Amino acid sequence: MLAMMQTNARLAAAIEAIDAANARDPNTILADGQRQPAELIYGRRMSTALSHMAPEVSEHLQIAARGQHIERWTSPRKSYPDGRAGYLHWRSDLKDFHARRLGELMTSAGYGTDDVTRVGALVRKERLKVDAEAQLLEDVVCIVFLEHYLDEFMRKTDENKLANILAKTWRKMSARGHEHALKLNLPPMIPRLLENGLARLRTRD
Repeated sequence: MLAMMQTNARLAAAIEAIDAANARDPNTILADGQRQPAELIYGRRMSTALSHMAPEVSEHLQIAARGQHIERWTSPRKSYPDGRAGYLHWRSDLKDFHARRLGELMTSAGYGTDDVTRVGALVRKERLKVDAEAQLLEDVVCIVFLEHYLDEFMRKTDENKLANILAKTWRKMSARGHEHALKLNLPPMIPRLLENGLARLRTRD
């Protein structure tokens, strides 16, 4: 009983620290009828989606989901060169940054080196498709995108590009991810665009 209480307190402290960090995001979005820090809302949406997809998961995965975008606004995409190489460099640096910041907060909450290493591996999506927890985290990322951010993305993206993005998102997901995605209330044009994108990808395989 004592060990469980300590575990719960440690996890709660880590989640609270992540939320406190993300609450400083100067960028806001409309949520629950009011403007709120964007990354704070993103982290909470990640936790909610994770709990719906897999109610019983490790502390490591709960922390990785909540802190997936921790303090992301401190490293904007525009601070890196344009083009795919610049984008990939930005994404790689972000993963290392998120892992480092989560490790610092976890250490302060009482977690050990092995715990920090595990969460870092999850946030970096190491061994994706092989590590079940890393794949579940990727599924959650995709579900949150489709459920909460797709509408805005559609308004600034042409259909051909959107079809490709949807197809690549679909391919990142597992069968469980697909199952949950099909339950979402998505715009009626999405299945058509997804199939178009998947057909193009199949011709390249």
